[in-house]
Amino acid sequence: MITTTSRTELDFFEHYDKFVKDSISGKRLQKNGKRLRTGSATNYKYLRKLLSEFSIEKKFELRIRSSIKLSKREFATEKNYWKKFYKNFTDYLYNDLGHYDNYVGNNIKMLRVFFNHLNLDSGFRAGEFHKNFYVRKEEIPIVALLPEQLNTLIYDVEVGEQLNASLKATKDIFVFGCTVALRVSDLLNLKPLNLEKQGEFYYLKATSKKTQTFTRIRLPGYCVEIIKKYKNKYKTLLPPISNVNLNKNIKKLMEAYGWTNPALKTRERRGIQVQVYKNSRTRESFRFCDLITSHSMRRTAITTMLCLNMPEHIVRQISGHSANSKEFFKYVKLSQSYMDQETDKVFEKLELKRTEKTPQKVAISA
Repeated sequence: MITTTSRTELDFFEHYDKFVKDSISGKRLQKNGKRLRTGSATNYKYLRKLLSEFSIEKKFELRIRSSIKLSKREFATEKNYWKKFYKNFTDYLYNDLGHYDNYVGNNIKMLRVFFNHLNLDSGFRAGEFHKNFYVRKEEIPIVALLPEQLNTLIYDVEVGEQLNASLKATKDIFVFGCTVALRVSDLLNLKPLNLEKQGEFYYLKATSKKTQTFTRIRLPGYCVEIIKKYKNKYKTLLPPISNVNLNKNIKKLMEAYGWTNPALKTRERRGIQVQVYKNSRTRESFRFCDLITSHSMRRTAITTMLCLNMPEHIVRQISGHSANSKEFFKYVKLSQSYMDQETDKVFEKLELKRTEKTPQKVAISA
């Protein structure tokens, strides 16, 4: 507990470091009593680095003052200080570092968490100026393979045989991931214990590290063949590979299948949509293969299930999304777009039938 006066001032980084330490050690818990995920604590450390670099480069001294018994003038001073900080820090993230709304918004959100922790758990009243820190969000379009493309990856033997050993292994990982809808971190850590055989069928059982959601899915024959190919070769069900190398190989794999059509990539800065180029100097656009990553496996699996008319509640059970998930709704919209295109094709064929020359009527005598 910290004893405060109206003019008490704290060292910002000293207390932020304690906040990070408590988050990592488990002293600070989630609202449900569980420890914070490793990824969350790591993000707090990255934010600390950003704040330190900002403070040095922009010569902006970070400090925290007690909000207890502030005079009207002192209150205005504090309000203006944090308003200035928010503007300068977000300008630094946008203009100097070139980040987009989601990244900036996530860092501001973590700052708000820190101030809430300071006010509620440390006994120090830093005020509620942080509630004016606006958290921006952007809706990034989902990039996934269409069902026809996934079918090609699975069954097109001709292209597959021409791949080198590394890309063949990547293809197996990618196809498996596009089927079971696991997050890539869970996918690459699958062990033989995650496999269950009942009669002639194989089931994959896994618990998400991120959400603790348990899923169980029956594997199709092509996934069983992939597992058998690597049986007893590794400690994991699939070939081990770093996420960095996996992403590099996935792009090469997509290119090998000829999916190199131009693809528009956009992001948002301060709520304004901007086009992102593969090469900003030459304004070279991205290709479809450039946009496919390890995250596309889970996205492809979910959209494929929806596109092929699997009921939404079953897809959510497999993917671990809640019924009111905004993220899941993006998949629903994407699958609806696909089904609309397929419907349009049917009606276009019907229109062609209408325009074809109809046979002349044959006169029938009485």
